[in-house]
Amino acid sequence: MKFYVGVTDNKWYNYLSNTNPDEINFWRPGGSRVFKVLEPNDLFLFKLHSPLNFITGGGFFVRYSTLPVSLAWEAFGNKNGAPDFHSFLNAIYTYRKSNRKSEPDPVIGCIILTSPFFFNESEWIPVPEDWKPGIQQGKSYDTSTLVGRGLYQEVRDRLSRIISTDIGPREDSPRYGSSQIVYPRIGQGAFKILVTEAYHRRCAITGEKTLPVLEAAHIKPYSLEGPHSISNGLLLRRDIHALFDRGYLTIDGTLHINVSKRIKEDYGNGREYYAYHGKILSEIPDNMQDKPAQQFLRWHNENVFLA
Repeated sequence: MKFYVGVTDNKWYNYLSNTNPDEINFWRPGGSRVFKVLEPNDLFLFKLHSPLNFITGGGFFVRYSTLPVSLAWEAFGNKNGAPDFHSFLNAIYTYRKSNRKSEPDPVIGCIILTSPFFFNESEWIPVPEDWKPGIQQGKSYDTSTLVGRGLYQEVRDRLSRIISTDIGPREDSPRYGSSQIVYPRIGQGAFKILVTEAYHRRCAITGEKTLPVLEAAHIKPYSLEGPHSISNGLLLRRDIHALFDRGYLTIDGTLHINVSKRIKEDYGNGREYYAYHGKILSEIPDNMQDKPAQQFLRWHNENVFLA
């Protein structure tokens, strides 16, 4: 099994280790390099900057994405490892050696991790013997090798002491995804990014691609036991999202759009929205399992839509 050890900003680590988040954004200041090392649910470990040459915790890989800083903050907030947006932005400018005038909203790399864990200092693991001082970003390991297997076992031993309370298996909960070691909780931030990418960064109904006005909508709300899963999500322009949540439009089982007559009755307008009535979704996920699930569409039609 492959896993990865990432060089970790000490301030980022110190902040997050004291907040106990359910998910985090392990960001990289440059967004040009694609992170292709891990598959979803693989283990990602934190290694602090020298001279603290220790592995101090980790998380489970969800996805890599490139995002403007503003949207990364919108999705993850202080789970980006900073108490406020200004501090987050300044940390990125420090690494990029730039400022707000030259880069008002820089694009960064986002390694999204769920169910993060942080070891007590007494349990920090010294870096493996093959770790080179010149490594800038990280190094991959595999349990098929002696070094990789030894490191993985040390991590597993420590996880076994916290797994039952903090990130333990949740096989009884259909609202959560699955993992090779645990069944990690997929948080709201990860849901937003997964839905955004699945719909090719375009509104499912209008095709709009201006990211700041696009929102990841739950078909069945999370507050009503709807899961954070792509099949329970739609990427919608902000006004479309509001109408969807209020029942003024819905999606049927064939992925066609139904617009309620109540828009005109209630507001005396709605011409723009009626133009979408009867049309199939403009954007649909490529993976069959990510397409809107029938049970969630049926729920929205029966419980929310103003027919």
